[in-house]
Amino acid sequence: MSEPVRWGILSTAKIARLVLAGAAKSDRVEVLAVGSRDEARAAGFAREHGIERAYGSYEALLADPDVEAVYIGLPNSLHVLWSIASLEAGKHVLCEKPLTRRTEEAEAAFDAADRAERLLMEAFMYRHNPQTRRVEQLVDEGAIGELRLIRSAFSFSLTELGNVRMRPELDGGALMDVGCYCVSAARLLAGEPEAVTGQQVVGEVDLRFTATLSFPDEVLAHFDCGVDMATRAQLEVAGDQGRLVLNDPFHSLEPVIEVHAGDGSVEQVEAERDNPYACELRDFAAAVAGERAPLLGRDDAVGQARTIGALYKSAQSGSRVIV
Repeated sequence: MSEPVRWGILSTAKIARLVLAGAAKSDRVEVLAVGSRDEARAAGFAREHGIERAYGSYEALLADPDVEAVYIGLPNSLHVLWSIASLEAGKHVLCEKPLTRRTEEAEAAFDAADRAERLLMEAFMYRHNPQTRRVEQLVDEGAIGELRLIRSAFSFSLTELGNVRMRPELDGGALMDVGCYCVSAARLLAGEPEAVTGQQVVGEVDLRFTATLSFPDEVLAHFDCGVDMATRAQLEVAGDQGRLVLNDPFHSLEPVIEVHAGDGSVEQVEAERDNPYACELRDFAAAVAGERAPLLGRDDAVGQARTIGALYKSAQSGSRVIV
């Protein structure tokens, strides 16, 4: 097995703590450094998590020659900026989702990766989980017949009004924070959408967002998401002969897939339990070592940005948008 990938963390936010918990479960990961705009915050975070090096600026972390890869958990509006800076500093980059809502920015980030001959991946951790792979297998094997409809929901109640996810200048909002998972799941199973229709309830940012996506072969997907609602997470994949229901599709802490057959019977299919962040980091390490291509690359990130951008355009214009 290859040596562990030596990581630097750009962020001391909650998401970085989840990634560190996943890193602790993988022998292919060594978290070497953390960077923050506040040196005292970086030092405290490093002490708390047993990280060797703490830097009071992102630039200082990127200048560390021992750091091979960077995880970026900064606010959404900073994702592309610091992904490109990290790539140009010679680091591989795992950037927290969503990379961006703008297609041209996604292309620019991957152009930078190509120039630097480094890897860039958008961090949709659920995509690496055994539960997600099992859903793909069941659909491909015809467990539900011909795919017809994908329905998903993801919401929670965000009470911190100063939270970065509630700030428009940082590209906050429900679609960017949790709805992007619903978009990703629909695209995973149905391909790229041909047209979208979106509606939103707006405060400082979109607090609630609901959408319908039209795919080739007359497949439809519908989702809703929100940051001012009760906690909900569900995925239903319906075909002409049955359907799959997941009650924990994204965090994957309870990886059980209900297979509802056309005769009314229900089978419980349990997937392997694994920390999705650990799965993601192991996969990325394998890609860094050249063992296989990254699970998520340019095409997926650009398709994701294109769809999210079209959804916002539809919600703002009140009309259906061709993607």
